[in-house]
Amino acid sequence: MELHQFFLLFAIVLIAARVFSETVARFGIPAVIGELLAGLMVGPSLLGWVSPDATMKLLAEIGIILLLFEVGMDTDLRRLASSGTKPVIVAFVGFLLPFFLGYAVSAWLFDLSLLTALFIGGTLTATSIGITVRVLDDLKKRHSDEAQIVIGAAVLDDILGVLALAFLYQFAVEQQVSVQALGEVGLYIVLFMALAPFVAKFAAEIIDHFDRRAASPGLLLTMALALILLFSWLAHLVGAPEIMGGFAAGLAFGQHFGLKMRIRLTPSYAIAFTPSPKLAQKVEDQMRPLIHTFSPLFFVMVGVSLNLNVVDWGSSFIWALAGALLVAAFIGKFAAGFCIRASRRMQTAIGMSMIPRGEVGLIFAQLGFSQNILPGELYAALLIVIALTTMAPPFMLKWFYATEKPASG
Repeated sequence: MELHQFFLLFAIVLIAARVFSETVARFGIPAVIGELLAGLMVGPSLLGWVSPDATMKLLAEIGIILLLFEVGMDTDLRRLASSGTKPVIVAFVGFLLPFFLGYAVSAWLFDLSLLTALFIGGTLTATSIGITVRVLDDLKKRHSDEAQIVIGAAVLDDILGVLALAFLYQFAVEQQVSVQALGEVGLYIVLFMALAPFVAKFAAEIIDHFDRRAASPGLLLTMALALILLFSWLAHLVGAPEIMGGFAAGLAFGQHFGLKMRIRLTPSYAIAFTPSPKLAQKVEDQMRPLIHTFSPLFFVMVGVSLNLNVVDWGSSFIWALAGALLVAAFIGKFAAGFCIRASRRMQTAIGMSMIPRGEVGLIFAQLGFSQNILPGELYAALLIVIALTTMAPPFMLKWFYATEKPASG
């Protein structure tokens, strides 16, 4: 793509995202739906102005990493820990049940091959943390108790998804699976998520120290952004999704993360690992314009990636498979919310919040398609499932919270 063409397409995406999100928001619809519709409109499904090329995907990845940084800043680990094993249970049930249902539908009802059925099951395990968090944010529910459980479960779900993708890729390419290799990847991811926030906290305190003494403006924003990108690179290096790096950096800059510990670097200067509300507020104020600029690109590109023109809308096989998989996809994730002890209201909210597939499901489906594991008809059926499980939950959650009874008193 030539530079002037990129500028034009970038402008089209930004304008479309804002116009569609503002339009749907005026009708009480979550803004993320408008951004997804903008992607369908300007992408291959309708106008064909924008294609899911490498440059636009790169900008979209920056957007989702910045969004997960904001999520990390807002995450209170103490509150998350008070949820106990609930996020873990929701994550594992929300991973295993859709996988089994997707495999069962594919292998037993439609007599598909083992590898194909496994790929379809793997596609249904995905939960798009970016879409889920954005919907909860649009509905002013990001700080609710159920949102904390969903965020914890979605992070674990991403890790399980990476391991499943590694398993399926090895099985597809090498016709065998190395348990040792998968174990090493899992260990690296766990160690990264355990240690990265503490290392990032150390770096954040150093950045804050130099920012307060900087001779020119912009040091905090520049170094915070550099830290996010660095930790995203480190996450990829250990086999974790890049968004986990943004999330870890966000935890470090957040006002809730800290320890009762001080490290003296010089006789006159020590770093305290206590929570820093002032630093968190400064970072949030400076990062917000970047987040609001780049994060919509991610949701537009999800819509652009859903090329609905490849679907043979007249094929009875596609509709039968898509219908069966859609039921499995909804039940598998929705049921995860009811596997924990909580109020029926919270269980329902958690179950709905785990449904969106988004970009994670597309990664599975596109890998299977590129490796000739998923023929065109199967890929088309999965596109229908991914599109509906991405577009429907925001409306479901909007309706659910609108029917809530206001608290008395």
